[in-house]
Amino acid sequence: MTFRSLLLLSSTAAAVALAAAPALAQDAQPDELDEVVVTGSQVALRPAYPGGQVATGGRVGMFGALDVMDTPFSTTAYTETLARDQQARSVADVLQNDPAVRIAKGFGNFQELYVIRGFPVFSDDMTYNGVYGILPRQYVAAELLERVEVFHGATAFLNGAAPGGSGVGGAFNLVPKRAGNEPLTRATAGFEPEGQFYGALDMSRRFGDGNDYGIRANLAHRFGEGAIDAQQVDLQVAALGLDYRGDRLRFAADVGYQDNHIDAPRPSVTPAFGALDVPAAPDATTNFAQPWTYTDEQQLFGVIRGEFDLTDDVTAWAAVGARNGDERNVLANPTSDAAGVTSAYRFDNAREDTIVSTDFGVRAQLTTGSVRHSLVASGAAYQSKSRNAYAFSNFAGFAGDLYDPFPAPRPAADFFVGGSMDDPHVTERVRSHSFALADKAEFLDGRLIAILGARYQKIDTRTYDYNTGAFLSGYEGDAITPALGLVYKPTDQISFYGNYAEALIPGKTAPAVVNGVPVSNQGEVLDPFRGEQIEAGVKYDSGRFGGAVSLFRISLPSESFTLNPPPTPPAVQTGTYGAGGEQQNQGVEMSVYGEPVDGVRLLGGLTLTDAEITGALDPTLEGKTAIGVPEVQGNLNVEWDATRALTLEARAVYTGEQQARADNGLQIDDWTRFDIGARYTLPLEQPVVLRARIENVAGEDYWASAGGYPGANYLVLGSPRTFVLSASVDF
Repeated sequence: MTFRSLLLLSSTAAAVALAAAPALAQDAQPDELDEVVVTGSQVALRPAYPGGQVATGGRVGMFGALDVMDTPFSTTAYTETLARDQQARSVADVLQNDPAVRIAKGFGNFQELYVIRGFPVFSDDMTYNGVYGILPRQYVAAELLERVEVFHGATAFLNGAAPGGSGVGGAFNLVPKRAGNEPLTRATAGFEPEGQFYGALDMSRRFGDGNDYGIRANLAHRFGEGAIDAQQVDLQVAALGLDYRGDRLRFAADVGYQDNHIDAPRPSVTPAFGALDVPAAPDATTNFAQPWTYTDEQQLFGVIRGEFDLTDDVTAWAAVGARNGDERNVLANPTSDAAGVTSAYRFDNAREDTIVSTDFGVRAQLTTGSVRHSLVASGAAYQSKSRNAYAFSNFAGFAGDLYDPFPAPRPAADFFVGGSMDDPHVTERVRSHSFALADKAEFLDGRLIAILGARYQKIDTRTYDYNTGAFLSGYEGDAITPALGLVYKPTDQISFYGNYAEALIPGKTAPAVVNGVPVSNQGEVLDPFRGEQIEAGVKYDSGRFGGAVSLFRISLPSESFTLNPPPTPPAVQTGTYGAGGEQQNQGVEMSVYGEPVDGVRLLGGLTLTDAEITGALDPTLEGKTAIGVPEVQGNLNVEWDATRALTLEARAVYTGEQQARADNGLQIDDWTRFDIGARYTLPLEQPVVLRARIENVAGEDYWASAGGYPGANYLVLGSPRTFVLSASVDF
């Protein structure tokens, strides 16, 4: 029996066992978790804020779960209730609610990518219950998530450097689903009228004296064609979570499996070299993917985390996670001129990842005079092994049309090949470990809080030849990243804060190709980049309505890609991947959340960003605006309980103009998307909730993002008008 089969069988068995258990008060919301608040816990969650859409706090790296008002950083934690009510498919749908975050795609693939404060965070650079590298690399299904915790700003001190080389502008911690205080058995069925169907089962129970033991199982399947023409999805998700909450011991173990396959996935579009304008956005339902393209990933992952109170004042914790991933892709991402005439070639990719990641530490509480200290010593270790292979068809490519797509014969991928697609060699190994010391000191009865600390981190990256597996190059180095944070609370409702923090980006590996151009120094590892952040702000919490205003500045050295001297025909044009630039992003963030009056919930805000290239190998680029960073972006989501049974919802998402080329010669227009929704609870013996939602209700056609991967300028078409309907019943 395969491990996948074992996982699916165990999840199903758990669901059956849960269904057989006594059902008491099953209409409770799964976000109604344990009300015991353990400040600084690495396992327990902060309770939900009034309105249920966000939590009162979240995980702040080595300091554990802290209240928002006690945190010298900008944080937001979105709940499972919000994700369910909005019928979120993935973590990207949840993050669409954050005014500082925008969604893009990975470079040359279909990895979800999240841009925060103008810098990308790759999906595999998010933490899963505080552990790096464990989450699926391309897509994370919403059915896995209890919380989506958003941290704005640099986190090398709090979490260590993100192993994939992103995370400069912020970080995301995804918390697995937990068994609530009340039994839950919920079945959901949904569909999109174009022909996509959805089914899910979510079950949880608590057992033992005081309901100390919890178990939660989730199964989900989404399949069929959605609002994008001819794009077929087949997503299977299974997850099982166990937890224990005792007087001194708190423990959680989670395992998940995700199989995500998409046929004819709509690709990104790169503006043609020398183009005078970007092509107008096609009809958002149009699919210019070739019918023979696909993306497929299978990911098995899990995390075990526990903490134990050695004494009333000393707590130790440890966590370990692992992931085994297998990806196969056949892609053909087009380059387009201003008229929509495209050229594309075939790109095949095979990738296999094996990752083990750990997090551990000890926290001690003590008092010196009138000052309360929380001393923390923390360590983390990460190691990964990646097997990769690729194959390209002739770069001369084949023609296409964005506005009137037509199929092209499937070309042979035998022109530019690296490794064996059936048995890829190990092409990269990454090892890192870090150790941090910090003190969180509270003065004036907790009204003044100071955080001071530093993390030592060592990174070892090695690359190997795709064809032979022979060692190519490597980097081994270390760095210390300090941090300072201050909080002052003149009243219980107002909190002023400020911080200095740094980002540490591991040495990046030169890829095989950038924007269709082969890289001459493929496999070379660059030295790490270090970014610096200064931030200050104020937070407000009335007890049922809150908000924040933050000012920030982040500077980061960056990589570059330069074309080599033109070759003599018929040789292939190549380029060199290296370092030499710097980007500085500064701006202001404003956010609101909560339930200011009974039955009305608000969630949203505004972000203003100035992203400037302050240093570049090409002097003509200095002073230019960075690719893909809008100066203005804002969200507003409003929910209104029209009656006890009916809730209406509306959301507006605005994103300003974005630069689509480094010289600022190309731009994509600003865009506004409107979503509306409703949910109605049928007055039946078993609660049934009907949900309907229309995304992009105006049917706007727009380029949603430019780039995402540093230095690249590919365009991602926004989602079309999408109808989503579902019904959930609690048994």
